Amino acid sequence: MSAESGLRFSDFALAEPLQRAVAEIGYEQPSPIQAQSIPPLLEGRDVIGLAQTGTGKTAAFALPLLSGVRLDLRMPQLMVLAPTRELAIQVAEAMQSYAKFLPGFHVLPIYGGQSMGLQLKHLSRGVHVVVGTPGRIQDHLRRKTLVLDHLQAVVLDEADEMLRMGFIDAVEDILQHTPETRQVALFSATMPEAIRRIAKTYLRDPVEIRIRSATTTVSSIRQRYWQVSGTHKLDALTRILEVEESNAWIIFVRTKTATVELAERLEARGYACGALNGDMSQALREQTVERLKSGSLDIVIATDVAARGLDVERITHVINYDIPNDTEAYVHRIGRTGRAGRKGEAILFVAPRERYLLKAIERATGQTIESMHLPSLADVADRRMAQFKDQLTAVLGSEDLQAFEALIASYQEEHDTGLGEIAAALAYLVQKDKPLLPEAELRGHLDSESSGQGRQGRMPSRQQAEPPAASRERNRAGSGGEKSGREEGQAMRLYRLEVGTSHGAQVKNIVGAIANESGIPSRLIRKVQLESEYSIVELPADLHDSVLQHLRKTWVCGRPLQISSLDEAREGSGKGPRSRNGKAVEKREEREVLGLKKKVAPSVTKKDFAKGAKDKGQARKNKNR
Repeated sequence: MSAESGLRFSDFALAEPLQRAVAEIGYEQPSPIQAQSIPPLLEGRDVIGLAQTGTGKTAAFALPLLSGVRLDLRMPQLMVLAPTRELAIQVAEAMQSYAKFLPGFHVLPIYGGQSMGLQLKHLSRGVHVVVGTPGRIQDHLRRKTLVLDHLQAVVLDEADEMLRMGFIDAVEDILQHTPETRQVALFSATMPEAIRRIAKTYLRDPVEIRIRSATTTVSSIRQRYWQVSGTHKLDALTRILEVEESNAWIIFVRTKTATVELAERLEARGYACGALNGDMSQALREQTVERLKSGSLDIVIATDVAARGLDVERITHVINYDIPNDTEAYVHRIGRTGRAGRKGEAILFVAPRERYLLKAIERATGQTIESMHLPSLADVADRRMAQFKDQLTAVLGSEDLQAFEALIASYQEEHDTGLGEIAAALAYLVQKDKPLLPEAELRGHLDSESSGQGRQGRMPSRQQAEPPAASRERNRAGSGGEKSGREEGQAMRLYRLEVGTSHGAQVKNIVGAIANESGIPSRLIRKVQLESEYSIVELPADLHDSVLQHLRKTWVCGRPLQISSLDEAREGSGKGPRSRNGKAVEKREEREVLGLKKKVAPSVTKKDFAKGAKDKGQARKNKNR
C-alpha cells in the first residue's frame, strides 16, 4: 500500500476531530509509512517501522494513537520517547496541532534543561500525552511524579538514535515501568542488534513495516538551500524569482490553502502564476498545466499530490518553499525539472529548526545540498536593468520605429528637451509599475504584509518583515568572503541576555543561538561576558526590531534569551530585563508547554499598594495600644 495507490486520510477510521484537523491542515494523501502504519495501530497492534527520518513518522503514530485517548481521564495515556529535546518539542507541537478539535486536550513535552518545578506543576494538573527524553522521563519515574498506570501506548521514536546516544538502558528501564497491556510502536532508521532485542522483549506479535527511501536524485539537477533568517520568506522568494535565469517554475508548499494564498501574493507582485491542489477539479488542474506548458503561466504553486507525474519541459526551477517532511516527497518534487537530460535547478527553504530534515534528505539521497546566498536588492536592480536593455535591443532590431522617431523629434522641437531626458521619461513610463531600482517597491510590499494585510497561511509567523535596507545589510554581513560594509566602523551596542552560568550556558551556546536564529555573522557577536544569572554581549547597534523580537523568544539552556540593550537593563523598572526575571520568565516558560495555560493574578495597582500600606500602619497602631 502506498501513497501512489490513491489512498486518502479520509479512508482511515480516525476519530472525527482528528479527521477535521487533518483536513484543515491540508494533508491529502498519506506517505508510505503513514499508509502502512495507521491501520494496524488503529487496530491496537504493535508496530515496528523501519524508515528514515523525514518520512512522516510523527503523523503515522500520532493520528491513530490520539484516536484512542480518553479526554475525561487526565492521566498520561500515551508516551513518546525521543532522543533529543528538539525532537520532543517537534512531536509535541505536531500532537497539539492534530488534537486541535479535542476539547481540553493536554500534551506535555519534558526534557532536561527545562524547569523541573514547571514540569511537576503541569503533571499534577493532569495531561493526556507525555513526550520526553529518556533521562528526564526516568527522573520523574524515580520521583514517582509520572504515573503510568493508565498508559495505553508507548512510542519509541528514532530508536537507533537513542541507542547511539547511550539511552538504550534508560529506554528498557522505562518500558519495565509500563503496564503489560500497553501497545508499543517502535520506529527506527536501522535495526541494530540491541534494538532488535528490545523489539523481541517488549513487543507482542508486531507488524513490521519497511519503507525504502529513494536514494538517488538526478545528477543534472543543481540542488541548493537557503536558510531562513531575518528576511521574510516571500521577499526572499521574490528576489530569487527576479534574479535566476529561468523559464518556468514550480513552487511546492505543504497545504492546499497555502497554494492559493501564495499564488495571490505573487500575482499582487506582478507574476503570472496559478495554484494546483487536490481541491481543484480535474478539468481546472488540466487547464492550469496547459497554461504552464503554453507559456501563459510561468509559475505554479502546488502540493505534492497535485504535482505527481507533472511533466512540463519548460520547468527549469523547483522551489521547496515549505520543506517536505518526507524525503521521498523531496525526490519526487525536484524530479519535476532536469528531465530528459536537461539541466534543472532545485532550491530548498530551510528554517533553523528544520535543519534535521535537510540532513535527513542529504543522507537519503547521498548528496550534499549546497548553501546559497540570497540575492541582494542590488542584484535585483542589476537583473531588471539587464532585462530592460535586452528589451530595447530586441525592439531596435525587429520593429519599424520611423513614426515614433518623428513623434520624438516633434516633441523635442516643441519643448526644447534633450533626447536623454525624453528617453528617461519613456523608460519611467514603461517601468513605473516595476521600478528598475526595486527598494521602494519591496518596502511597500513588506510594510503591507507586516501590518497584517492578507492571511499569513502557513508562512512562519516569526519571520517578520523588515525594511529592505536592513535585510540588504544582513545579506552583506552574512555573505562571507570580503569584509562587509557593516564591519568597517560598525556601531556596536551592549545587550543583556537573561541566561547565565547557573543555567549551564557557555559562550558557544550564546554565539551559536544568536548566529543561527538571527543571521548575524559570528564575527559580529563580540565580548560575550557570562555572569551567574545573566550574560552581556556586544552586537551591531542597528539591529532591526524584528530581529530583537525573535531573539527575545530564542531559548538557550531551557530559558528564553529575553535580549534587551544594557541601557534598558540599567533603567530597571519595567523596561530592563530585570523585570522579566522570576514570575515573568516562569509565565513565558509555561507558554512553551503545549496545551496548558497558567492563570496569572492581575498586577497590583498603586491604589492597592497604598491601601495595603494604610492597613499595615493601622495594624501597627492597634498593636501599640
